[in-house]
Amino acid sequence: MFFRGWQKQSLIEWPGKISTVVFMGGCNFSCPWCYNRDLVLNSEYLPKIFEEEILEYLNKNKDFLDALVVTGGEPTLCGDSGDLWLFFEKIKKAGFLVGLETNGTYPKIIEKLLKNKLIDYLAMDIKAPLNHEKYDQLAGAEINLEDIKKSISLIKGSDIDYEFRTTVVPGLLTVDDIKKIAQEIKGANRYVLQKFRSENSLLAGDRTPENAQELDLNALAKKIDPLVKCLIRA
Repeated sequence: MFFRGWQKQSLIEWPGKISTVVFMGGCNFSCPWCYNRDLVLNSEYLPKIFEEEILEYLNKNKDFLDALVVTGGEPTLCGDSGDLWLFFEKIKKAGFLVGLETNGTYPKIIEKLLKNKLIDYLAMDIKAPLNHEKYDQLAGAEINLEDIKKSISLIKGSDIDYEFRTTVVPGLLTVDDIKKIAQEIKGANRYVLQKFRSENSLLAGDRTPENAQELDLNALAKKIDPLVKCLIRA
């Protein structure tokens, strides 16, 4: 198995853990704010990083690394090929925790990973309130919302650490949108509001929300905290 990007050390990808983060190429979304532009549009041109190199690095750095996190792109695009499962089994056997970041469009994959205890942490991006017009717009693709809802339910019902995330792009998401998402995931473990990073994003030209009013995320977090524990991440 191979990957298209690698951040060897991260303190923020998995709260409380020191992780190495690997990036899978390709995505079934085209979110306008996505900062992994090359992973979405040009992943076939990026160098391949093979699992053997990653495992070797992990084994050499057992003293300070806790976990491996797989992100993208969209990792669950691999489907039931088995490669991701085998890779996770090797990581677990080597004594590391495993985390997965996903857009939630393949709940069967999430369910299988949870059932077989191959992941210890899940982070799911929620793009918008769960209605077709808004979600399709923010994801840049036509979405099956039942799959999104199923993934949310599976993650909330799991016994592992998890969080839901929303990138708050000025001009694309409103205060009411964020409140609706918080209501839809009410009682979840953690909800993270992420600030938009314009560098290398898909958002370009006249679509760039330069003059859009930036939301006060701290004030917003206080408003939705009674529904779900809310954190701000730069």
